[in-house]
Amino acid sequence: MPRKYRHIGDYEKEIIEMWTNGMTLREIGEKLGYTLQEMKDFKSRYNAKQRKIEAGIALKAKGRPPKDYEVTEDMKIKELKYIIARKDSKIKRLEMENELMRDFLSLTERK
Repeated sequence: MPRKYRHIGDYEKEIIEMWTNGMTLREIGEKLGYTLQEMKDFKSRYNAKQRKIEAGIALKAKGRPPKDYEVTEDMKIKELKYIIARKDSKIKRLEMENELMRDFLSLTERK
């Protein structure tokens, strides 16, 4: 019997390849030694990550950085892009709320 705990992310390429070739999550899990629930969780995390990448949102590492952690220019650029994307989405949301409020006031014949 294989070890109980292995990082499923180490098998990401294999899982995606098998999945695109038409294997079910249950079959992939049985082949690699994971449960169906672990495969479902992996698929939802993978899809969420892909949505963030398509939306242009920078993927940020979780947790506290190690002591020997150095911030590179690339990391600074990614952080700034992330901040700009968040501000743009907030501005877009506020513009939509403003438009809804104007429509509501015009329908109620107020100014």
